[in-house]
Amino acid sequence: MEFHKADNGTYEDGWVAVPPDRVTGAAEVHLTERQARLWALVLDARSVPCSIEQEGDAWQLRVPERSLGKALRELRGYERRNRNWPPPPPASSPAVENGLVTLSVLVLLAAFHNITRLAMLPTGIVSPDWTGLGSARADLILHGEWWRIATALTLHADWLHLLSNLAIGGVFIFLLCGELGSGLAWCLLIGAGMLGNLANACVWRTHHDSLGASTAVFAAVGILAALSVVRYRHQLRRRWPLPIAAALGLLALLGTEGKNTDLGAHLFGFLFGLLLGLGAEWGVERWGRPGRLLNALLSMVAAVTVVAAWWAALTLGTVAG
Repeated sequence: MEFHKADNGTYEDGWVAVPPDRVTGAAEVHLTERQARLWALVLDARSVPCSIEQEGDAWQLRVPERSLGKALRELRGYERRNRNWPPPPPASSPAVENGLVTLSVLVLLAAFHNITRLAMLPTGIVSPDWTGLGSARADLILHGEWWRIATALTLHADWLHLLSNLAIGGVFIFLLCGELGSGLAWCLLIGAGMLGNLANACVWRTHHDSLGASTAVFAAVGILAALSVVRYRHQLRRRWPLPIAAALGLLALLGTEGKNTDLGAHLFGFLFGLLLGLGAEWGVERWGRPGRLLNALLSMVAAVTVVAAWWAALTLGTVAG
């Protein structure tokens, strides 16, 4: 295949221009350079000799006269197969109205942080060492204290740590709950956060310790990225940098807060969020969003998981030294 612009000369005898209207069926069609080159690639793939030339603002695709019939058949077949490709983006679904539920969970997280700061509980009992019992201590996780991969998500080093997660992560969590419903969204967040802490513990396998909801925040970014990848898989060339840029921005904001945060946990949270998000969006495309009853059940599963983890921590756990 030869690509060139015509000079004042002409092609040798026997070469003719491919009439665009005989390919597309539309009258007065003028080839653009991009279309001419695309058609030339199609013909080249089918072993049809061709050349491109420019005449003013229009472009022409030329083939040997004996090959014109085959060229027309190949180009018509290509246009027919790709007439509606890529398909249009899916229609945006209205956001699920559950802002109050999501906000309530974030408020509970802040209230729990207050409780962990108290020296004495309202019941008159001395406050336990919440951080010692619930942080993501790698060696203790690998020695059977599974609950730490969940309890660590609810602990924060100080108010700045908490507020940064609520302010920045809350935006992504609100978006996610609006896309999937609060029950499914929180199950995915907690699941990806727990898996992220577990994977991080498997990598460190030492006295490495961390805490914070930022692992789940990165999971939210990963899940949203997965939703975008699945829903707009035919337009990824325009959309793929967005979730990556969001993850890098969060990494810069939350990834260097100090000794109580963990870059590895952030990365694993994002990766597991991506994986769980792909599965969730595949299920949503197949069966639709969870209904009200299923969302309520999923919300209970998420809540029971965290409560059970803290129950195990308070009754079975050892304080990390």
